Amino acid sequence: MTFDTLVLGAGIVGVCTAVHLQRRGQRVVLVDRKAPGNETSFGNAGLIQAEGVYPYALPRELRTLLRYAGNRLPDVRYHPDALPRVLPFLWRYWRNSHPQRHAAIAQCYATLIRESVAEHRALARAAGAEGLIRQGGWMRVFRTREKHWEAIAESERARQEFGIPFEALDSAGLRAAEPDLDPSLAGAVRYVISESTVDPHALVSAYARYFEALGGLVVTGDATTLSGAWRVETEVGPVAAKSAVIALGPWSDTLTQRLGYRLPLAVKRGYHMHYAAKEGARLNHPVLDAERGYLLAPMTRGIRLTTGAEFARRDAPRTPDQLEAVEPIARTLFPLAGRLDAEPWMGSRPCTPDMLPIIGPAPAHAGLWFAFGHAHHGLTLGPATGRLLAEMMTGAEPFADPKPFRADRF
Repeated sequence: MTFDTLVLGAGIVGVCTAVHLQRRGQRVVLVDRKAPGNETSFGNAGLIQAEGVYPYALPRELRTLLRYAGNRLPDVRYHPDALPRVLPFLWRYWRNSHPQRHAAIAQCYATLIRESVAEHRALARAAGAEGLIRQGGWMRVFRTREKHWEAIAESERARQEFGIPFEALDSAGLRAAEPDLDPSLAGAVRYVISESTVDPHALVSAYARYFEALGGLVVTGDATTLSGAWRVETEVGPVAAKSAVIALGPWSDTLTQRLGYRLPLAVKRGYHMHYAAKEGARLNHPVLDAERGYLLAPMTRGIRLTTGAEFARRDAPRTPDQLEAVEPIARTLFPLAGRLDAEPWMGSRPCTPDMLPIIGPAPAHAGLWFAFGHAHHGLTLGPATGRLLAEMMTGAEPFADPKPFRADRF
């Protein structure tokens, strides 16, 4: 079976890339070992972060780094046996987190982020999935006035630099917006132009069905069988195409390394669990407990608690210590009832040390393209990434400058 393009990876980035290529007249086959949206895209906070122009940086203060080194904080944990591999990545990540470098990175990042909500809205409307998108923004809540004031100042800088609106809520304003949260909270910052989804897996699945309705083919297959010019083994037999896209998220390096690329990709693992709300309690927004490092989001299944980052080998055994650490704290923030899942879910976020995704042609292989490394913003940037890559692959004028995301920048 012959196509114009193979897209390897049926997470949010791969599905959106396949959609945009198919809409531009390409014959596309989407290949994954699982059904669309069943890996990293299955479990996340569901945020579509139009305000997220500054990607998540690594703290640079020695005092904070020493606290992280103790490996007991709720927002960041690490596996000691992963440090030999992770430390070189963290060193480059730390350097790129310098305020001047971070500001320059944000200028590039904003070219994608600013399109995130519009691209999701357009795709959700075409896919008949508008009911899965929730408007009204999301919020960071604070336990101390000092941290609240710092967040307001940061948000004001982003408003002045990028035109991103926000609302600063004092304790009374927060109680009006979220009456069932802990009344002792000092306040919140609400990001009003951002949106979220009530079910990330359902959203990716809806986009994949839209891709099929456009004439695209979704098949189960083994991306690691990829061979030159470009062929992969699937359940329906071998499929081939003139071009291929590697959009395998945290597994992308298993293929790129075999092809001779040494891209500095690491993973931040994360966990989630769903809970029922106690009778009469309601959560209206996704809420980040900014001083404790976890997030509560109202989802179709229940209240989803998502953890911070765990630096570990991608395939190391699960260690949901962060979830166990923050669950008692989360119960003081919002009246959670019992767990709804048999065990915690775990996923891995693919990260680069300069916090920018890798989007564009493979430097040494004609017809091969990359789309991975979106870290915490894979769901946010999936549709925008798919559009940008499809424009590049079909010779259209890209809506954003693709140079900052090229693979040969490392």
